[in-house]
Amino acid sequence: MPGDQTRIHNIGYRSYDGPRLGRAYARRSLYSQSLRGSYGLGRSAKSKVLPMLLFVVMCLPAGIMVAVAVATKANDLPVDYTRYAIVLQAVISLYVAAQAPQSVSRDLRFKTVPLYFSRPIETSDYVRAKYASLASALFILTAAPLLVLYVGALLAKLDFADQTKGFAQGLVSVALLSLLFAGLGLVVASVTPRRGFGIAAVIAVLTITYGAVSTLQAIADVQGSSGAVAWIGLFSPITLIDGVQSAFLGATSASPGGVGPSNGEGAVYVLVTLGLIAGAYGLLMRRYKKVGL
Repeated sequence: MPGDQTRIHNIGYRSYDGPRLGRAYARRSLYSQSLRGSYGLGRSAKSKVLPMLLFVVMCLPAGIMVAVAVATKANDLPVDYTRYAIVLQAVISLYVAAQAPQSVSRDLRFKTVPLYFSRPIETSDYVRAKYASLASALFILTAAPLLVLYVGALLAKLDFADQTKGFAQGLVSVALLSLLFAGLGLVVASVTPRRGFGIAAVIAVLTITYGAVSTLQAIADVQGSSGAVAWIGLFSPITLIDGVQSAFLGATSASPGGVGPSNGEGAVYVLVTLGLIAGAYGLLMRRYKKVGL
């Protein structure tokens, strides 16, 4: 009989009685996973190729310089610590263009951002974790070759005090660069859920502005308007960093003529740089408050 086959199973769900780790744990987890993802860790082998390749490209010239300095018993390194990131700014821009969309575009494309905000984290937690993770990844990318240079300089028995001072100045410079580039990259990438569009947009913002500003600076220098060179540098992220370190970190300017901004002009550079970092954070907050609704 059908009635004899009827069964009632009690498959009720058990309530969770484990620890409630809260927002701080969720924020740390999002930060660590995003940082790992910036180098392809925990993802497919294909995802590791580009970030690891760019990391090697950043460190390889430093290793060659160290080898040359040790072999020739040079009195100084071929490139100053503060100049290294400026020389390799194209590699840094390419890394930002590849990893900023990877960090945020997939969440937008697959509409998972509202799930993050359901609980326990809030908009500020998400933005801070993503911003901090990309800035940390950039700092690792830019500080690692400086560490190679510093260790090599000590092995070459160069002056300890001078090398330590230059290394510290270089770290300050790349830390500021990491915050600025991470903020700009995330703002641009958050506009579109399409990763390809995000990559192209980030490259355009970081490289086209640098090319345009460098061209205008060269024209101003040729025409004898050297006073305008420093002010033109305010309109490109890489020339902003170059101006700050030229004014306050003892670096040689990469601008035409090698003349960096004065201390007064350098103060404006610092304010503009910090304003862009704060503005990028504010734009990300407003952007994700709308997305999370």
